[in-house]
This record gives sequence, C-alpha cells and structure tokens, in this order.
Amino acid sequence: MRIKIKVPATSANLGPGFDTLGLALKLYNETVIENSSYFSISVKGEGSEKPHVKTNNTFVNIFYDIYKELTGKKDNFRFSFFNSIPFSRGLGSSSSVIVGAIAAAYKMACFKADRDNIVNRALIYETHPDNIAPAVYGGFISAVVENGKVIKIKKELPDTLKAVVVVPNVAMSTKHSRSILPRQYKIKDAVFNLSHAALLSAAFVGEQWDMLKIASKDVMHENIRMQALSELFDVRRIAYEKDALLSTLSGSGSSFLNLVYDKHSDSLLNALKLSFPKFKVVKLGLDNDGFTILES
Repeated sequence: MRIKIKVPATSANLGPGFDTLGLALKLYNETVIENSSYFSISVKGEGSEKPHVKTNNTFVNIFYDIYKELTGKKDNFRFSFFNSIPFSRGLGSSSSVIVGAIAAAYKMACFKADRDNIVNRALIYETHPDNIAPAVYGGFISAVVENGKVIKIKKELPDTLKAVVVVPNVAMSTKHSRSILPRQYKIKDAVFNLSHAALLSAAFVGEQWDMLKIASKDVMHENIRMQALSELFDVRRIAYEKDALLSTLSGSGSSFLNLVYDKHSDSLLNALKLSFPKFKVVKLGLDNDGFTILES
C-alpha cells in the first residue's frame, strides 16, 4: 500500500479564544508512506536541516504507537516528508504531525480514519483542541473538551476571505510562551475575553466579517507574548490601516494572522512585505477540508 496524507496549517486562539478557537489554512505538510522491505525516512522542506527530524521523528513515533496498537505488528515503511509548515511559529506544525501520524496509521492498518476518532486520539498528544480540531476538520472551529472528547462546531469559510500571514525569522516555544502568562486573572479580564470570544464565534458563524476586529480583542495573552518581538505590534497597526478584518497572534507566535477580503489582500500583502523585509509574508486561502488521504 502507498498513501499520501496532507494536513493543513492552523491558526489558534484568534485573539480571545484561548485554547478553544482556531481555523485551518491552505498551507500543508504532506507525507508519503509505503510498505517497504526496510525502514527509511526522507525529509524535504521545513525541518530538513534538523537532525532530530530523522533520528527521533515525532510523526514516525506516533504512527508506530497507533499502528502497533491496531495490528500488533511493527512493519517496515518508507516515510517521505514534504513539509511546508514552519516549525515553532504558531502555525500548528505539531498538530499537523500528530493528526497526520494518527490518521495515516489507521489507514495503513486498514482501519477507517474516522475524523471524530482521530481528533480524540490526538488529545493524548495535545490536550487543547484549538489546533488539532481545525487540522482534522478544516474551517473555523469552536471546540471544548468534555469527558475526554472534543465537542466542536465547524463553520466553512468562503473564498472571499484570505489570510495574509507574517512569519518572522524567530521561533517561539509554546511551552515558554505559556510559562510567562499570569497564573491568575482579574474577573473583569476574564469577562472581557469570554464576551469577545463569544462575539467572535458568532461573527464567524453568522459571516459578520466586519465584526471581527472588535470581537478579536484580547487582554489575557497576546500583548505579553508579543513583547518578545516588538515588531508584531507594528504588524497589527499596518494590517488594520490596510483594511484587515482581523489581526491576531497565531497560536503562541511568532507568526501573525491577518484575515482580509480577497479584494484587499494584495494591497495588504505588499504593505507588509515592504515594512518587514526580513520576515516571510504569504497570502493563503482558508482550508475547509482538514486532513486528506490519497491511496495509490
């Protein structure tokens, strides 16, 4: 058997939706897996220069955990990775690996890669659903974990919206980024984020795109994390000057997500490229499919 699994990048939190809201982007990690008489790994693209990606590959480790559980065997496979999602930039590279490995293991073991099952198995490796759920289902996702299961609402996103993403040349550790956040919050700040996250979810589901700027305001995590890279404050300022509908830190950073009407996307893209020549700036569509598997 030979399969190719493709998993989208994701952008989580979306401002006030800490650990609960996220969406999928048309930027993908692709992995080809095939039966082989010997085990091998090849890596192209993001991470190809990192030795541990070959010697202690997270995708391969999770794949074999699941595959052995399903089959009782550890067969040899050839893994070929084609990575486009940057490492440690807040675009869900770890979720892509986790979701891809689990779904691929089910497929190679000749089990149905049921999405609800995949997302719940992924909780073993990543305990909050704002990245793993969009990687599984695509679209905009509002999700909670209840009794060990992901409960979600998905909204498909239109082609009239585009994401202009700024990817700095500075990695940010999610673990460190969470460690610098306060252990306690004032009630007024919690209410602020709860109310804005509720409004943001309603705006996405109701396609009230002009409400996104107000609804995506946050007082709990973004400013603290952005202080590690002060240019991000300028990214947001320029984005809103150039008609962005939403401008938020992507996950824990360092990438910045800007949603914009397609008709304004090139203008925003060019303005951000001009202002931040050392950063990568890309225009992406929004993914509504989540992971896909092709068999050949």
